[in-house]
Amino acid sequence: MPLPGADVDRSYEVLVGCGVINQLDEMLRSLIPAPRRVALVSQPSIEVEVSISLPVHRFAVGVGEQFKTIATVQELCEGFADAGLTRGDVVVAVGGGMVTDVAGFAAASYHRGISVVHVPTTLLGMIDAAIGGKTGVNLPQGKNLVGAFWQPSGVICDLDTLATLPEREVRCGNGEMAKYHFLTGDDLAALDLEARVARCVEIKAEVVASDERESGRRAILNYGHTLAHALEIASGHEIAHGEAVSIGLIFAARLAERLGRIDSARVAEHLDVVGCLYGLQTDIPHVGSADELLALMFRDKKAIDGLTFVLDGPNGVELVADIDPAIVRDVLVEALQD
Repeated sequence: MPLPGADVDRSYEVLVGCGVINQLDEMLRSLIPAPRRVALVSQPSIEVEVSISLPVHRFAVGVGEQFKTIATVQELCEGFADAGLTRGDVVVAVGGGMVTDVAGFAAASYHRGISVVHVPTTLLGMIDAAIGGKTGVNLPQGKNLVGAFWQPSGVICDLDTLATLPEREVRCGNGEMAKYHFLTGDDLAALDLEARVARCVEIKAEVVASDERESGRRAILNYGHTLAHALEIASGHEIAHGEAVSIGLIFAARLAERLGRIDSARVAEHLDVVGCLYGLQTDIPHVGSADELLALMFRDKKAIDGLTFVLDGPNGVELVADIDPAIVRDVLVEALQD
């Protein structure tokens, strides 16, 4: 399926299905300009083989959020330079969201931008991190605070790579997938995995095409993420991103109810999807006090005009700015006491 950037000239192909990784070489050779060499970025723990007929320079990044840093991007760019890669070559990122984020940022930065093709190997990567052109790394002060918008030249989502995913990686993907149930009126629960992944990609494509640089509507893709990012930081990243999003979705629903935007029946829908359909955690873990979590949420990159959340409401999911911190704190305190 084509996934557009801000204009049709930067549209790119997203392949979803079993065995589609075999089409990687064809995708690379179809790029314009045609690359001469490939910088393959992955991790030692990722046992996914790709067949590429072009000369390949391999680069490994560390495992874990502690390696999602500017230092890692610098190491990659220095490696690209040592290999003599030019603006006419291509980066191929094979791995989860951390790999595609770091490799994408390196591609956006090296020579002020070279092509990148993502091969996400996790469910979270397929429906979120590898799609839409957002790249970034963490600072001690917060998640993804440094990065760039850099659309890939193509994405390959081979569902066969999900067969050996650890249970925790499956939970992380499901946490992000649960978000999509509330962005449209689609009955995602009625779809099989391939159709559900494809539909999530389509939803993100439509949102990204309307707001590539997150100046407005694209913010809805961060539904559940404001508290999620705070939980990740407060736990020292012991809570993974998708796990935190599932908790953040329920908190956002309860906050929306407190603000009179939705009723208790809609909150129950969130609990049914997150807790029952996907079997994910819905309670806030005790990784920090209400005041500590509130302070972290004020650092969220969406917080341009006061405390800002993506919330459900009568017009659907939308960005809501300048929310009274006292109300947010009250909902946090109640949730932490449950």
